[in-house]
Amino acid sequence: MALAKAAMARRPAIASWTLISTVLLMAGPLLARPLPPPPPPLPEPVLAPPRASEPGPGPAAIELSGGQLAIQGRSQRARWRWIGDPDAPPRQLWLPLEVLQGQLGVSSRSLGASGGLELEWFGRRQLVPPEDQRALGDEVALDAAPLLAGSGLVAIPRGDLLELRLPPPLLLGVRPSAAPPGQRRVVLDLSGPALLSREEGSLVVALQSRPEQRAGLENLGLRGRQSVAGLKLASRSGEAPTRILTLGDPHRVVIDLPGGPAGPVGEAAGPAPLDPRLQARLGQQILWDRIVREVGGRKVRINAVRIDPTSTDLELRPLSRGDGMEGLSSLAGLARRQDALVAINGGFFNRIRRLPLGALRDRGAWLSGPILNRGAIGWERGRLPRFGRLQLQESVRDRHGNRWSLMVLNSGYVQRGISRYTADWGPAYRSLSDGENAVLLRQGVVRARYGPEALAAGIPLAPGDALLVGRGGFAVPWEEGDPLVLESRPSSPVGEAPFVVGGGPLLLAAGQPALDGAAEGFGPAFLNQGAPRTVIGSDGRQLWLITLEGVDDEGPTLAESTLLLRQLGLRDALNLDGGSSTGLVMGGRHTVKGRGVVSAVHNGLGLVPSAPRSSGGGAGS
Repeated sequence: MALAKAAMARRPAIASWTLISTVLLMAGPLLARPLPPPPPPLPEPVLAPPRASEPGPGPAAIELSGGQLAIQGRSQRARWRWIGDPDAPPRQLWLPLEVLQGQLGVSSRSLGASGGLELEWFGRRQLVPPEDQRALGDEVALDAAPLLAGSGLVAIPRGDLLELRLPPPLLLGVRPSAAPPGQRRVVLDLSGPALLSREEGSLVVALQSRPEQRAGLENLGLRGRQSVAGLKLASRSGEAPTRILTLGDPHRVVIDLPGGPAGPVGEAAGPAPLDPRLQARLGQQILWDRIVREVGGRKVRINAVRIDPTSTDLELRPLSRGDGMEGLSSLAGLARRQDALVAINGGFFNRIRRLPLGALRDRGAWLSGPILNRGAIGWERGRLPRFGRLQLQESVRDRHGNRWSLMVLNSGYVQRGISRYTADWGPAYRSLSDGENAVLLRQGVVRARYGPEALAAGIPLAPGDALLVGRGGFAVPWEEGDPLVLESRPSSPVGEAPFVVGGGPLLLAAGQPALDGAAEGFGPAFLNQGAPRTVIGSDGRQLWLITLEGVDDEGPTLAESTLLLRQLGLRDALNLDGGSSTGLVMGGRHTVKGRGVVSAVHNGLGLVPSAPRSSGGGAGS
């Protein structure tokens, strides 16, 4: 669930990054058509370059859609849409952005305040403005036809299933290349484009390789194992690549790895064993239940991890990248960074902009503020969390007593008015909408004013700075030298805790159903759809980290999830991000993957071995 999270919210006066249009792109035809059951077999359809002479979708155009994808024979749950005329090849192929990035190898770059996106795949580029982004279920989807045209990709709709296949190219050679300081670069030379899928800690390139080439990869620090799916690559050090990109003319895959020169060749390691520290705690400090229950006629697979935070050396912690609020990571990567033995994905985010859409507080610092009075949890070390809906009520007051309300703090949620950004957002702020203006507040005094050009380039943020940003035509009214007083308080005790994570909707409160999606800014489509879910809850004695997955379908609705959690004995429960973001990492292993594959997320929640208590307090903002 990515950019679609923004679309679930009531749209603010200005939110260019949330626009998802239903206008069909005039992308030209793809030489692909749905195949009737044999006999007789028809030629496999192949994505071909658009022909300018063909008309766009007319009255006779049909739409085929489904909820299953098979990419190079590997199945997963994902929405897709195929558009064309009944007697002609389809013109458009809509796929979730998460699938394009994680399973096909497409890289993307946000186009700043416009909310657009630039896609790139083996030298091909495609610009996607906000109006050409649409929602498929709970995911943002793009028409991938222009980008993939002419690549030889086979696209075959078969009922609910869409098959995608690309003939595997040959691996022509492997070689090192110049890399940024502190990194190593390995280049794969290919005979053509290939599909790239990212797994936890590894990369699968759908190509054909020879033993001597795999030996060459070993010398460069990469283990390579050839299978029917392709060449599976993993760093011998166990660290994930820092960057993967594709280039065209000639076709290449470039892999940047952390660290210096590769060490000596060793035996290829197998899958990482379960962390022995987790093994020692399972059944004692940590209880892990894996059961199937039925609700509303659906069979739901439940993974529930339980601890008593008052009698364990494990501490619940927010998981973030540590380098600012812009960017996504794998859940396992977030867990490794903070040494979490157990981790689930956290709150909502904007997949296009890679920015948070909800509360995230760590040791008293608001990395991202709450939005839309949505559900959140707040907790102190060694205690069960509090559950409730949360707003942050902030304002600034001038020397004459005039007061201005602030909309959000350190958030990717864009509204008309004034919002506040601090160094916890990152080392710099860059505008999130067109025409922004701002003032920099330092030690209670306005030190500088900035216009749209300076904000688009980026304003450095030092500890203690507050950048007050005006959006949607709202001009910040202060001049250099003006003193201002900042006032901030949370709407409930949840926000007073040193640790806070937001999600929504709130499902259970004090043993009673609390689901009210409209009150938290969620739309009917989000509330009524079935999907994989991630939940944090409490039965009054233990903390529960839970994932819910459909056995035979998409998964439970929020109402069904509420009923199921109550049957399990929970008193309080908060829905977190879900869909493809749903994940559970146990002892370094990604044991639950929302739609069958690993998806990048913005933040998470983890159970971390406690550090010795210190007398120092956390940073505030």
